[in-house]
Amino acid sequence: MKTTRAVWLFIFVLTLIRLSMLAATDLEFDEAHYWMWSERLAPAYFSKGPGIAFVMRASTAIFGANEFGVRFFSPILAAGTSLLLFYFARRLFSANAGIWAVLALNVTPIFNIGAFLMTIDPLSIFFWLAAMFAFWLALEQSPRFSWHWPLTGLLIGLGFLCKYTNALELASIVLILALAPRLRHEFARPGLYLLLGAFALCTVPPILWNAQHAWITLTHLRSRGGLEHGFGFHPLELLAFLGEHFLSYSPLLFFALAWGVIGSWRRLNQQFKVLFLFWFGLPVFIFYFLLSLNKAAAPNWDALSILGFGLLAVYFWRDRVEASPALRFGTGAALLLGLLMSIVALDTDLIRSAGFQLWRSDPSDRMRGWKSATRAVEKIRGDLEAKSGEKLFLIADARDRASEISFYLRDKRPEGPGHPPVYIVESQDMVNQFSFWPRYDQFVEAGPGVRRPEGEAYTEENGINPFLGRSALFISDGEKEPAPHNIRIGFQSAELVGTIQVRRYGKLLRTWQVFLCRNYRTLPL
Repeated sequence: MKTTRAVWLFIFVLTLIRLSMLAATDLEFDEAHYWMWSERLAPAYFSKGPGIAFVMRASTAIFGANEFGVRFFSPILAAGTSLLLFYFARRLFSANAGIWAVLALNVTPIFNIGAFLMTIDPLSIFFWLAAMFAFWLALEQSPRFSWHWPLTGLLIGLGFLCKYTNALELASIVLILALAPRLRHEFARPGLYLLLGAFALCTVPPILWNAQHAWITLTHLRSRGGLEHGFGFHPLELLAFLGEHFLSYSPLLFFALAWGVIGSWRRLNQQFKVLFLFWFGLPVFIFYFLLSLNKAAAPNWDALSILGFGLLAVYFWRDRVEASPALRFGTGAALLLGLLMSIVALDTDLIRSAGFQLWRSDPSDRMRGWKSATRAVEKIRGDLEAKSGEKLFLIADARDRASEISFYLRDKRPEGPGHPPVYIVESQDMVNQFSFWPRYDQFVEAGPGVRRPEGEAYTEENGINPFLGRSALFISDGEKEPAPHNIRIGFQSAELVGTIQVRRYGKLLRTWQVFLCRNYRTLPL
């Protein structure tokens, strides 16, 4: 009981610390883009299901559209994942094993980043672990029926609505039932099919959305896996995939995890707990391992496998560490190194204050300088509008820049219902979620309240483009001068009117170029 209270207290205090840090940086561009999704709720989106959008909509409805509101659920989900891990490890092994699992998880750099940034990963990991726990409870009552079967399917489905990779949990379940002789009778019982039915219900929204949008998510996922040009064998990509894990999960912790998983192989057919945990980790890892033969996957993509593998490693090392002072020292060193790497990952300024320079690009730069750069854009826009008396709409060269500017604009000025505050460059290709929102290159029906431009107007199906003749500001990366082709031919002229540079500690974080684009005339037909 004391152990359980200590774990709760540890997680409670850690969560308060994490909550206090949420407004310390600007949003990372994925967060800003998901915030835009949350302002335009849909059954699915270009690359993901609707889970992140609905969760972010809930938090910003309570706390406002600010950094704290966007990120609120990330520390809460980290706390929930930690508690689930403790109770699951306690049920499988012991309370002591649960403590070690919670400590290892909460000093892992990539988990701490996920406990700060609100992306799809905190949701995905929480629902994966919850489903794994529910499935174990269902098996405990086998061959008797348990409502944990449909609950497991629902939890997998909710995870799927956040990250499609969560569907691989179904493969883990089928493999476990097939490889454990005493559980094969479950294929003839209703529990498994109730599980699959509950999961199938959750797939309806993204399937219907994709059916209406040319199955664009499948095209996107194929591109993300580097398969659009075929599959090849690139050993350096695989080495990069494995090497990133040592950095993202802390070298000693990842080494101990890998050793623990490999060392448990011989017990796979002797102990059901080992088989269970092994097959809840391997399918995801193998999937991304194979993809990385062609193009290295990001280390967070297979984070779901670390839950099963991590518990397996705790089981493997537990007795060995208790029996060896040297291993106890090594465990302490591994936890301490992970903690230090986590602190630095969340605040790289600590390295600079110690007199060191980063040997590679600072990943935390992704969370800095967006607000100040957007303020500079607004000033340029205000000055130009004061001179010309004309309202300017905004276009950015990329999804990330458009999302960040949209979030940090004080005067967002949407041109109509559902319109983003900042557009991306017009294109016939479906490149991201902006392609499915109202665009400045679209023609609309000339109904009441829609002004038809004077003179000649390009029409599509008797519609008009309300942006014809208007001017815009185009914001692009500072290394891409001049303005792109579709801007130069879509407007009468595109003139560079400003360069915005954001510096921090003397280092140039980003450079934006701002072009005044006069008299929109659409692309030639």
